[in-house]
Parts: sequence; C-alpha cells; structure tokens
Amino acid sequence: MIIISSTYTAPLDQVDAIRPAHIEWLKEQHAAGHFHGWGRKTPPTGGVILAAGDRAAIEALAQTDPYILGGVARAELIEFNPAFLAPGLEIFGG
Repeated sequence: MIIISSTYTAPLDQVDAIRPAHIEWLKEQHAAGHFHGWGRKTPPTGGVILAAGDRAAIEALAQTDPYILGGVARAELIEFNPAFLAPGLEIFGG
C-alpha cells in the first residue's frame, strides 16, 4: 500500500484554480486501477491518496499530478506492508 501525502505550497486560491484538473486526474488514475481513495486534509493543507502498485510507478505517476505540475503542491510517498486489513481492503495486500 502506498499513501501519497501532498502538501500545498501555494495559497488555497491558487490550489483551487487547478483543482478541477486535479480531480479529473484522480478519476483517471482510479479508472486505470492505481488509486483507491483520496481526500483533502483537514484543515486544507494538502491531501491524501491511497494507491496500490509498484512504488516507482506510483512515484512517477504522482509527478504527473496537475498540482505538482502547476507548482502548488509537493508530494511524499509512504509505503507500508499492512499487517491487518479489514474486509474489503484486500486490494492493498496484507
């Protein structure tokens, strides 16, 4: 399982201007089988994406995020091997 944790590096109004393209990108990556959940942090200082797959591929994919390309956020990848997963979360291994 890989968590992509993004942190905004620009004011929220600049982030929100790119948000429609970012949301479309998230949906495309979900349809391709890479992303399995996402949402904004509270307070809105960035976001979190739940991904499954090869770390190098997910890392490369994260660099295509419109937020990253637009210079309004940076991303950190956190990879871990779940010791326990609730039913329904098998996509993340374990």
